[in-house]
Amino acid sequence: MVFQEKVRPSIGMWILVVVAALSTALMVMPVWQLGTVVLPVVSFVLFAWWLNSLTVSIIVTERQLFVGEAHIDRRFVPGAVAFDGEEARRARGVDLDARAFLKIRPWAKSVVRIDLDDDTDPTPYWLVSSRRPHELAAALTP
Repeated sequence: MVFQEKVRPSIGMWILVVVAALSTALMVMPVWQLGTVVLPVVSFVLFAWWLNSLTVSIIVTERQLFVGEAHIDRRFVPGAVAFDGEEARRARGVDLDARAFLKIRPWAKSVVRIDLDDDTDPTPYWLVSSRRPHELAAALTP
């Protein structure tokens, strides 16, 4: 294994989940007293399961690249470029190619553009969120 990362939701996203779950108690308080306890617990479990399902696993081996459920042979990856700050915002926005494969998350602002060299694939590159973009780009660049 050359590189491995899990892009998990940030603390801010977990706070939003807690606030959303607690706010369900306010909705049912006038009509269902027991629901002020039951509904927030059930809501939190469902919101937490959903948020956790948005975690992205990135694995780079000597032969393959895995990003979530997608994977590609490394022989089709000539290199990668890391973007931070304003460059990352532009890569996700105005500079984005509509044919690109996206695995971006709002809680990880940095991205890596993984270039592809496969004549049979119309996808020019993958754009992937990463908290360690420079390490990922270095792992994918020969």
